Amino acid sequence: MAYVASKFVVSRSDRATLESWVRARTIPKEMALRAQIVLASAGGEGPRPMAKRLGISPNTVCVWRRRYAGEGLDGLRSQPKAGRPRRISEARERAIVAATHKPPPGGATHWSAVRLAKHMKVSHSTVHRIWKKHGLAPHRVETFKFSTDPDFETKMADIVGLYLDPPERALVLCVDEKSQIQALNRTQPILPMRPGLPARMTHDYERNGTTSLFAALDVASGKVHGRCFSRHTHEEFLAFLQSIAKRYPRREIHLICDNYGTHKHPNVKDWLAQHPRFHMHFTPTSASWMNLVERWFAIITSQAIRRGSFDTVRRLERAINKFVASWNEDATPFRWTKTPKEIRRKIRRVTESLEMGH
Repeated sequence: MAYVASKFVVSRSDRATLESWVRARTIPKEMALRAQIVLASAGGEGPRPMAKRLGISPNTVCVWRRRYAGEGLDGLRSQPKAGRPRRISEARERAIVAATHKPPPGGATHWSAVRLAKHMKVSHSTVHRIWKKHGLAPHRVETFKFSTDPDFETKMADIVGLYLDPPERALVLCVDEKSQIQALNRTQPILPMRPGLPARMTHDYERNGTTSLFAALDVASGKVHGRCFSRHTHEEFLAFLQSIAKRYPRREIHLICDNYGTHKHPNVKDWLAQHPRFHMHFTPTSASWMNLVERWFAIITSQAIRRGSFDTVRRLERAINKFVASWNEDATPFRWTKTPKEIRRKIRRVTESLEMGH
C-alpha cells in the first residue's frame, strides 16, 4: 500500500526562520539539514523520496519531523548530552600548567595540545580548556628587543613629545625606507577565493628584481608621500628629502628617522645645514617601533605586496604608487597614546618579569 503523507503545518514565522537557516553560511550543516526536512515536509514531500534526495535515512527524516511537530523550532536544536562533563582534580590541572612551562622532550621547542595530552594522559580538549583558562598559548611567540642607547630617555621624550604635542604650525613627518622589496611572480596563476576555500597560490615564484620605497607619513593627517628608487643609499635619501621640500614648501618640517647610516651621511648633513627649516629627530637605537611609518609599512606589505604577483619591477612600483594614492584619498592618522612615563613603566615591568623567569 502506497504511503500517503499526512498534512504537515509550518507557521509563517517559523518558515521565515527555517529559510534563513538554509541560506545562512555560518549555521551548522546539521541545522540547515533539519530546516530542509521541515520545509520539504510542509511542501508535501514524503519521507522516502526526501531521504533519497537528501542522502539520509528515512528514519532521520521522521525523527526531525516528529521533533518539530512536538516542540517547534526548539526541537530542531541540538540537545545537551546526558551526564556531567569530565572533570580533573586541581592538582592535575596545576601539573598540566607546570608542564606547559617546561620544554617538551625530544628536542621540540614547545608543546602542542596533542603532544601534551599524550604526555599527561588526558584528552587534548582538556589541555585546550586549561590553556584557555590560564591564558597559555605555547604556539604563539612575540619578538622584543631592549634598546641599549645611552640617550634612550632623551630621544624617547623627544619623539613622543612630537606625537603628543607637535610644534605649532610645523609639519611632523615619520620617514623611513622599506628596502629591497622583491618583484615576485608566482609560477602559476593565483586561484581566487571560493565559498569554503581561501585564495591559493603556488609556493614557488620567480624573482624579477627589487625596488626600495621611501615614505614620509604626515603624523597629523595620516597621508603618505612615497617614492620608489632602485637603490637606498644616501643619494636616494637626498633625492627624497628634495621631493619633500618641493611637496611642502615654506613649512617648518620635523623629520623622525631611525639611525640608518644614510640618514647621517655627511652630504645629508650638509644639505640639512642649507635647509634650516628641516629638523632631524632620531629614534633610539633598536627602537624602530617608535616610528609610526613602520606601522604603515606593515599595512602596505599585507594589503598590496605580500600576496601580489609582479613580472617586472615596474609593475611592482605601479602597484605601490596606486596603493599610496588610494590610501591618501581616505587617510586616517595613527594615534599615539603612550606617554614617556607609561613606556618606562612597561619596560620596567617586562624587565622584572624576565629577571623572575631566570
